[in-house]
Amino acid sequence: MQPSRILRYNGGGSKPNITGFEMREFLRATGSQRYDPWGRAEAWRYTGRFTRFNRFKNAFPGLGIATVAFAGYCLYEHFFLRDDHHHGGDHGKEEHH
Repeated sequence: MQPSRILRYNGGGSKPNITGFEMREFLRATGSQRYDPWGRAEAWRYTGRFTRFNRFKNAFPGLGIATVAFAGYCLYEHFFLRDDHHHGGDHGKEEHH
C-alpha cells in the first residue's frame, strides 16, 4: 500500500499507521511462547551474579571510589590551597616574585 492510501484509510477507528505495520496483528500471529529446549541451559546467564544490574555494576570497578576521591581532592584544593603567585593589578609586567 502507498503511504497516502494508508493515511487516508481509517478502518479501525484508531490513528492511521504510515508504515503499515500493525502491532496487534504481529502479537496475534506470534501466539504463545513455544517451548525452548535450551531455556534451562541458558537461564544461568541472566540470574545471580549475571543479572543485568550486576553486570552493569561490575563493568566499572572502582569508579565510585575514584569519583569520591576526586570530589574530595577538588574540595580540598578549592578551600585549603592558596595560589600566592597571582597578585591583582600587575598582569602586564614580566617580573615575577
